[in-house]
Amino acid sequence: MPHLWDSLAAADIITAHEALEGPMLPILHAMQEYFGCIPEEAIRLIAARLNLTRAEVHGVVSFYHDFRRAPAGRHVLKLCRAEACQSMGSEANAAHLLHRLGLGWGETTPDGRLTVEAVYCLGLCACAPNAMLDGEVHGRLDAGALESLAMEVL
Repeated sequence: MPHLWDSLAAADIITAHEALEGPMLPILHAMQEYFGCIPEEAIRLIAARLNLTRAEVHGVVSFYHDFRRAPAGRHVLKLCRAEACQSMGSEANAAHLLHRLGLGWGETTPDGRLTVEAVYCLGLCACAPNAMLDGEVHGRLDAGALESLAMEVL
């Protein structure tokens, strides 16, 4: 369960990791694990403590798909967009589901129950197209099966 922003807890996270060589990624991962996302306040604090610009920290956060700027929903559905899944219809499946839910990539349903994210390979290429719901992979998903999977948590 993510915690609300707490500058003292964030400072403790930075202190626990700042002596590492290349501490930014471990700090960001720890922040996201604790807060459920990387809040703007965290970016400012990390930049100040690591003697970096906010733009440098923001650049790292925005580069890596796993970092979130807002908390995810209670359930996270990751849809594979790699070539094997694309060749088996994943883009049309994803477009159908996103339209049905009224979401864009990386967005969360208004009730906070489901976030839909893109991922670029789940390592299940032989069972394309595939997705991962809350850490569990599902293969050979057509549009109907993908929609049914999402509806299980809605």
